[in-house]
Amino acid sequence: MTAVWGSTFVLIKDVVGRMPVADFLAVRFTVAAAAMFVLFHRHVVRLERRQLWRGCALGVLYGCGQMLQTRGLALISPSVSGFVTGMYVVFTPLLATILLRQRMPATVWLAVGLATLGLALLSLNGFSVDLGVWLTLASALLYGLHIVALGHWSRAEEAFGLSTVQMAVIALVCLLATLGHGGPVLPPDRGAWIAVLYMALVAGAGAMLMQTWAQAHLPASRAAIVMTTEPVFAAAFAVALGSDVVTWRMLCGGALVLGAMYLVELTPRRQPPAEAIHHEV
Repeated sequence: MTAVWGSTFVLIKDVVGRMPVADFLAVRFTVAAAAMFVLFHRHVVRLERRQLWRGCALGVLYGCGQMLQTRGLALISPSVSGFVTGMYVVFTPLLATILLRQRMPATVWLAVGLATLGLALLSLNGFSVDLGVWLTLASALLYGLHIVALGHWSRAEEAFGLSTVQMAVIALVCLLATLGHGGPVLPPDRGAWIAVLYMALVAGAGAMLMQTWAQAHLPASRAAIVMTTEPVFAAAFAVALGSDVVTWRMLCGGALVLGAMYLVELTPRRQPPAEAIHHEV
């Protein structure tokens, strides 16, 4: 899933240069929501009312996070945006500790530190605390909250339905953001449409489905660490497509992020992931 997300950075940079950000997000998530509803509407009907409301709450969190992140990106450099967005790996265990009263092993906190340092080496080329940074930091907080809530509420047998509800609400949030100028503007050409469809169906609907299913089996803190591989994949695709070159920071940062992921994965578990997630459900 994070590999797919990493592949979208180059595409997004090109598309948002030719159409408004809110319009791009609205079209992308509306297409994703429509495709998921066609395929999984029966799963939505089977959801309990409580899960429907939870899906709506998750969609609002993710949709607002997308809007804040993209607005912030318009005000700061992509490298600073990437690092600040990656701070959800720090917020996730903190939120899990505060909201779910989960005790985090020391190795998880060590992994958080390694991942944060790795993200800094990968993407930080200067840092200034301005409005764009605060907007992006707010989006990282919402992403962390989404990861914690999804891990606590998601059930494997409800992944299709819960993912569809989330995507529909995300699309609604993004559509509401375009009302100020009369509704969404469609992609300007065939190339933009291909990019939007890929990001809607593969990086949008497909990734949301994978995340919802996976977090039914994976504690939130572990999921957050694994998700820090996104900038590693983004760097790899940028190099492969010729838009970037390999640097020592890229190699060292990627190694630290991967080291953090494996440190968490190798940590002995006190109880099975599903039990750890659902003991209060």
